[in-house]
Amino acid sequence: MDTVIERAGFGDILEKVRNEERLSIEDGERLYGSDDLLALGYMANIVRERKNGNQAFFIYNQHINYSNVCTNLCKFCAFGKEKGHEQAYEMSIEEIKEKVRARLDEPITEIHMVGGIHPDLPYSYYLDALRGIKEVRPDVHIQAFTCVEIYHLAQLAGKSVGDTLDELKDAGLGSIPGGGAEVFSPRIRKLTCEKKLSGDGWIEVTKTAHAHGLHTNATLLYGHIETPRERLEHLDILRRTQDESGGFLAFIPLAFHPKNTEMSEHSGTTGINDLKNVAVARLMLDNFPHIKAYWVMIGPKLAQVALSFGADDMDGTVKEEVITHMAGAETEQALGHKTLIRLIREAGRQPVQRDTLYNVIDTF
Repeated sequence: MDTVIERAGFGDILEKVRNEERLSIEDGERLYGSDDLLALGYMANIVRERKNGNQAFFIYNQHINYSNVCTNLCKFCAFGKEKGHEQAYEMSIEEIKEKVRARLDEPITEIHMVGGIHPDLPYSYYLDALRGIKEVRPDVHIQAFTCVEIYHLAQLAGKSVGDTLDELKDAGLGSIPGGGAEVFSPRIRKLTCEKKLSGDGWIEVTKTAHAHGLHTNATLLYGHIETPRERLEHLDILRRTQDESGGFLAFIPLAFHPKNTEMSEHSGTTGINDLKNVAVARLMLDNFPHIKAYWVMIGPKLAQVALSFGADDMDGTVKEEVITHMAGAETEQALGHKTLIRLIREAGRQPVQRDTLYNVIDTF
């Protein structure tokens, strides 16, 4: 295989990978520019197996999207709606609790809850939502509210981000998901999500969360109008933040789905593009413990393949996902844990059921 790597022109990068040296943005540009997918996958798999061996993780989780009413209305999003739109909705606290109650017979360990930037819901709503979930399911870990939502909640509360996070933790918040990062590039944000919290703002909320004892995830939305350089600068900011605060658990590359968005003239990502982004992320993010192949975004079959291209996690059972499906995703709404175990086994990996913080619950 070393000959194949040399032929692809990656001998020096392979040496860096083996010596655990950090790749430069220029190295990343060469990786993105290559058509030799197997060479990328081979190098990414070295890092993947160094960090996680043959394990591939999944979680028994449930998604709740409490409202799609949003003031940001990003051009790449099919989920957010103006208040009064025929497709706009918001759940009452009782409806959120009922969603949790409906699945009490399942061994769910995580509830993942995000929504839009709602103009009217009071700060108390968000605290009550967390308390309500804990009332119905006391032992569940709640991963909720993107950094964009957290900043909005701090403004609603008239408090610092740190004080807001402490109150949310007291109400039941366990960790923060990685959404809202999109692409940090100011050029991209101006063209696609001008009203959204800036990339710098997202990073500041993340650092504050880490300082207040909350782990977070990170994402990158790829496959629309961003350049490979902008993706790599995004990854570089993430790894420098991880150097500083150390609180990231996982990185999730998110494939752009154009249907029903204001950017519907763009085509969706290809399988090559998806695998390349997983592999490059694993190679660039040397200090991130985990890379997810989010099956909701790229489909279960490609997620299987991604387990040999740098990914070590397929996310989870999910149960009901709205955001990606409103943008035209044709994947299922849920995968049973037995299906996830089978998919992982078929990929030649050892299935490991985890909790949100990557503590092992069971191995198969």
